[in-house]
Amino acid sequence: MGKQHIDLNNKTILVTGSPGFIGAFLVLRLLKELQGGTVISFDNMNDYYDPALKEYRLSLIAQAAETSPVRHIFVKGSIADKALVDRVFQEYKPAIVVNLAAQAGVRYSIDHPDVYIESNLIGFYNILEACRHNPVEHLVYASSSSVYGGNKKVPFSTDDKVDNPVSLYAATKKSNELLAHSYSKLYNIPSTGLRFFTVYGPAGRPDMFYFSATQKLVAGKTIQIFNYGNCKRDFTYVDDIVEGVIRIMQGAPEKATGEDGLPLPPYAVYNIGGGTPENLLDYIATLQEELVRAGVLPADYDFEGHRELVGMQPGDVPVTYADSAALETDYGFRPAIGIREGLRRFAEWYKEYYKA
Repeated sequence: MGKQHIDLNNKTILVTGSPGFIGAFLVLRLLKELQGGTVISFDNMNDYYDPALKEYRLSLIAQAAETSPVRHIFVKGSIADKALVDRVFQEYKPAIVVNLAAQAGVRYSIDHPDVYIESNLIGFYNILEACRHNPVEHLVYASSSSVYGGNKKVPFSTDDKVDNPVSLYAATKKSNELLAHSYSKLYNIPSTGLRFFTVYGPAGRPDMFYFSATQKLVAGKTIQIFNYGNCKRDFTYVDDIVEGVIRIMQGAPEKATGEDGLPLPPYAVYNIGGGTPENLLDYIATLQEELVRAGVLPADYDFEGHRELVGMQPGDVPVTYADSAALETDYGFRPAIGIREGLRRFAEWYKEYYKA
């Protein structure tokens, strides 16, 4: 399917889930690079993890907005609040919507399913309805590599069958893709879903392994390494994720009419992943080296005494591995930042933020 080019300059762009992790970095890039327009951040600032981190990211955005030609507006609220979502769309009429707001986390979904239904299903439905009644040039939304479940074939391709999720979180993300497809077909809404692969970086989510492991090691606690370390992850640095999102925002699936005279769904899904899965034990070793290098932990820290190999967690999968060939073909981009560089940036940020 061809792409309709979109110039982001002087447009109104809605980013839900900012000042969340990916959303904040995306908004910062837009404020830095666009020549004009309006960017709206929309988030409920919930306490799934320390809200101080979101406040910190929001302060970075506010600081960047002071010198940006782009107007920035922050709306505090939940995408599950249909009246608020409708009001934002009617008042600001966004041309591009990037829906990153979602309840994240595989393990959290096991004990808190209601939160996932509210945010990831009802909230996403509200976004789709708002796009239906307030036409947009492009809806870009976060899916997840978790939709691949326990697929044995690697690397994971967007052509693979993904009908066997192993967590409720994965099921909600697959549901987003199905809902978006139906809305694209019925209402001719150009939409692109993005399957993110294990995103990490500075000011990230504390529930992600690299961040939580760092906090435990600093506190002298033991970290658990699941599946006895026999895991591979396609770790993707946040700057690579944001670069992919921005490129995709500028290329919406083209609208076309089928032989039956009805719209062909202007719909696409892409992987955004590093394409080089790393062994979990190698990743941990690199993290430890960078924490020592940054001065977060002392050189003589007893790492062996603070790690425990345990079995697989419910909802987890042993391998994630992205086939990002379509992203490279259609948008000329492939993630390229390796774990050494990425974890070094995280460790340096952690040292500064926590004065470790």
